[in-house]
Amino acid sequence: EVQLVESGGDLVQPGGSLRLSCAASGFTFISYWMHWVRQAPGKGLEWVSSINSGGGTTTYADSVKGRFTISRDNAKNTLYLQMNNLKPEDTAMYYCGVYSVGWGKGILVTVSS
Repeated sequence: EVQLVESGGDLVQPGGSLRLSCAASGFTFISYWMHWVRQAPGKGLEWVSSINSGGGTTTYADSVKGRFTISRDNAKNTLYLQMNNLKPEDTAMYYCGVYSVGWGKGILVTVSS
């Protein structure tokens, strides 16, 4: 059974940092590009970032470029998203996943003073 479980979401002040984790199981993690997407309240899904199977290639949405860093630990089957200089507009449910395999249930990040 494919499982993707996000963790690390929290309420943080503007300018703060969080690191999201995504624990994966039930598929060959090392074989896939992994992705983060998010959905802000009342809005549609927005792609955030992607990383290739080996971790050497990463891409970011313009809205997070320079502030977020995606990474992975293939030995631990875990995906990460380091988020720095958070802004209120980063408030959203964050989901990790693989387009051809599945997605997690999401974790809430709230950026507010």
